[in-house]
Formats: sequence, structure tokens, C-alpha cells
Amino acid sequence: MSTIIPKDSSAPSSRLNVHGQAIGDALDTWIPCPPPPQTSMEGAYCRLEILSADKHGEDLFQANALDPSGKNWSYLAYGPFATLASYLDWIKATASGNDPLFHAIIDQNSGKALGVASYLRITPSVGSLEVGHINFSPALQRHRLATEAMYLMMKRVFSELGYRRYEWKCDALNAGSMAAAKRLGFTFEGIFRQATVYKGRNRDTAWFSMLDKEWPALDQAFQQWLAADNFDTDAKQKISLSALTEKALDELKV
Repeated sequence: MSTIIPKDSSAPSSRLNVHGQAIGDALDTWIPCPPPPQTSMEGAYCRLEILSADKHGEDLFQANALDPSGKNWSYLAYGPFATLASYLDWIKATASGNDPLFHAIIDQNSGKALGVASYLRITPSVGSLEVGHINFSPALQRHRLATEAMYLMMKRVFSELGYRRYEWKCDALNAGSMAAAKRLGFTFEGIFRQATVYKGRNRDTAWFSMLDKEWPALDQAFQQWLAADNFDTDAKQKISLSALTEKALDELKV
């Protein structure tokens, strides 16, 4: 499915209706998108599979145990889980549906599941969905696998399925998630105050988005960053992804 590239939504509309009121650009060729398929996504470093308690649960529980403090769960509405049984029960009860559609992130070398991420608030009729429930174990954090997993999910949304909008939302106090969204090329849109309550506390929710018109440039930025020649013999990056995504978005504004 080809991706529809609308004009800059931040620009004033030049279209008027019969009442002389400004209205949005026409999407004459727009058709609803299909929902994300329950198929694997393959990368050079990682593979994403639909989350299965039986197949991935034990690997994930062991990977999460590398964070004995439980701080990885601070900004999630659930967890940490004290036992494997409780974690498997949660996957079966909460993380096995179609929306959210959870994926396990698997190291291509070891075959072990090291983290999860999901599509949620999937709205094919308007071409919008969100990425969330992201939980990278310590074995996955600050690793090419994690970035490639996010890239593969974006690529499916835009290049394969033709969605118009991809969202990232997080607790506005979650500095790590805020920084990750910007690094990945999402644009900050604002904060919804007192948006929800979780774990007995208030959450102001920060909203970020990525649009289909931005994807071709961001796609090139990710490909450049993930290329083998962008890393030295110690696996250290030569050019940061932040620099590449920021440049890609800046060039679209010119």
C-alpha cells in the first residue's frame, strides 16, 4: 500500500468551504489502513514476534531480573512481577490481545527475548496508532537491537501498512522516555495535564508524533545509523541517531 503524503499540517489551510471557513486538505485518495498483521519482523540484529507467554515468558522474566531494583517498571501501570507465574499470568490475561498488540524483541544471535513493545490505540479508519508498553530489559538498553526494534515497528506502520500518524505517549516526568522519543525522530506536541491515574499517582501525559510525510527522511536516517560502517570495532557509534533524525526533520522545514 502506498503512503499518502499530506501537506504540512502546521501551515494555514488555503481551502475554504461554502461558508468561507478554512478546512483541511482533501484526502481524495485516502482509504483506511489494515490493522497490523500478527507476523514477525526481521532485522539484522533483532526479530520481533507476537508475544507468547509459553514461548517468551521465561526469557523475559530472566532478562527483567537483571534489574533487581525494579526501576524499569516505575512508569508502567503494572509490574514488577515477583514470580515467573505471576508474570506469565499477566501476559496471558493482559498482553495477548489484538490491541494492545504486544511483540517480544528477540536477539538474533542468542535467540533470547530481551524486551517487549506494542502497537495500541490502533485506528485503521484514520490511519493512526501508538507505540507503547515499551519495556527494555538491561540486556537490551542502549543497544542497537533496541533501536532496530523501534525502526522495524515504524517501517511496518508507514512503509508496509500506509498509516498517516504514529504516536508516542509517556509520563511527562519520565525523562528517559521523553529523550528516547526525540532521539527516534518523534515531534513533541504538548502535555495533557492530569490525563490519568496509575499506581496511585497522577500522570501528566506527554504526546509525541511522527507523520507519514516525515517517514522517508527518517527512514534514511535510521538506515544510515544502523549501517555497519557507522560503528567502530568497539561497537561505538560514529554518528548519533539524534543528529541524523534532527537533521532529517530540519531539512523538511526548509
